[in-house]
Amino acid sequence: MNSARKILFSVLTILLVIILVIVGLVSFNKAKSNQAKKPRIVATTMAVVQIADKLDLTLVGVPKSENPLPTKYKNVTKVGSPMSPNVEKIASLKPTVVYSVSVLKDQYDTAFKKQKFNAQYLDLDTVADLKNVLTSMGNQYDRQSQATKQIKIINNTIKTVKNRQTGQKPRVLILMGMPGAGYMIATNHSYVGDLVRLAGGQNVYTDPKQPYLAPENESLATKQPDVILRLEHAMPEVVKPQFDQEFETNSIWAQMPAVQNHRVYDLQQPDFNATANMNVRQALLKTSNWLYPAK
Repeated sequence: MNSARKILFSVLTILLVIILVIVGLVSFNKAKSNQAKKPRIVATTMAVVQIADKLDLTLVGVPKSENPLPTKYKNVTKVGSPMSPNVEKIASLKPTVVYSVSVLKDQYDTAFKKQKFNAQYLDLDTVADLKNVLTSMGNQYDRQSQATKQIKIINNTIKTVKNRQTGQKPRVLILMGMPGAGYMIATNHSYVGDLVRLAGGQNVYTDPKQPYLAPENESLATKQPDVILRLEHAMPEVVKPQFDQEFETNSIWAQMPAVQNHRVYDLQQPDFNATANMNVRQALLKTSNWLYPAK
């Protein structure tokens, strides 16, 4: 009898050990699998960094920028400037995805494909595009509540600026400065053009597709804008003096109501950029105040 009990006890003990080993292996493999699935995200522009910050995402690579990074990313590996990312540095991080913006796709898509990166180019041409990106990435990374919060902030800001609109829409001319290369005219398809539309302005330049147009004095002379916005997002220390010199030496500007009434405004980072970003609330409020200063 005692012998049978000892045998039964031994069998149960062995079975328990086997079960514990199996459970341990399953847990280990699951943990290893989860670790393998954990995204390794590289953001190559500050707009993407801002979105990741608001969605509380971990990044393994961020761009080098003169603008301050969110605190959580200060010690993250820098992968070069947004206009010239270091593909070798990015590759060394073994990213599962590399995010950029659609306007830069032609510039370095070839280099990214050569490295076989999973490159994703976010469309950030308008405020609506920004909300779509927040929704999409919120769903992808299980950050729906964070995305919903940010979209609510944007929608509330849009309501605020719409409530400020009164009377006739001001006519607005938008210029985008380029370091050492003059400027372009921003149309309704540009990000700042979209800010102007939402804030209740009428862009004096529209185009079916193009966000930017080359300037022509003959055309500019006919526009008579009430407000001029000068975007100086890249190297403002170079672009602003360029604009100032252009406005002083080209007599066409003195004929415009915006210049005569001192309604020429300089748009600089961090609030303003060529693509939509998470400073949209500040950008919309500032644009609204410039267009409707009396209210």
